[in-house]
Amino acid sequence: MGIFGFMRRDEGTKTTRSAMKEVRRGKAAKGRGKKKAEVEQESGGALQRMVESFRDIGLDGKLNFSSAQAVANRALKRSRKNPEKAARQIIRSHRRGVTVGGFATGLGGVFTLAALLPANVFEFYVQATRMVGAIAAVRGYDLEDEEVRTRVLAALVGEESDDILASVGLGPVAGAATRQLTKRLPASPSTAVARAIGGRVVRRFGLRSTRLFGKAIPGLGGLIGAWGDRRALKKIADAALKDFPQI
Repeated sequence: MGIFGFMRRDEGTKTTRSAMKEVRRGKAAKGRGKKKAEVEQESGGALQRMVESFRDIGLDGKLNFSSAQAVANRALKRSRKNPEKAARQIIRSHRRGVTVGGFATGLGGVFTLAALLPANVFEFYVQATRMVGAIAAVRGYDLEDEEVRTRVLAALVGEESDDILASVGLGPVAGAATRQLTKRLPASPSTAVARAIGGRVVRRFGLRSTRLFGKAIPGLGGLIGAWGDRRALKKIADAALKDFPQI
């Protein structure tokens, strides 16, 4: 897909690495007795920037990385305007992409994992965001709409997407009623969703060492990394298919 190479040098990878470091520092500070609210405030900005970079690159594209709308248009053309066939094509192509990234990250084991993990996290979620956005687009949703973009982000947490949306006052179905509710919220739902997702992303990849144990084994780590990323992407795809019914 042409993403892994430039993501290693991209500003988004640096943002992901910074978010991981800030959350780790926050955990350490909490262990020293620092208040939970202070810890969350300090790490929240980095988490928000990280997730917003997933959204902006995943949906709008960058350099040789096509936008979600462009991917959707190609899939619709290949499927002869059949939205369901197009959605299946989109899922298959992105599954191949994250498999390559997961394999490359774990192949060197513990010797390369620390250096490549932030790039893998960023690559995975940018591709996942584009996949969700493309699924939404082939089913008739406008990717320029702020509510749709927020719902795309929520799908990144898989089966927890409904809980994330409910926390910012958005119901399971987009429409005029939820749009009016969004306008009455004191803060941008996109901001709240970005922070909630960011914490889950970092916990999944950066803080639970047991999840990374298999990846730390040279050779075998590549297979485990590929399998883990494919499995995680399937959960996100299932959430996208549920959260964006055909219009």
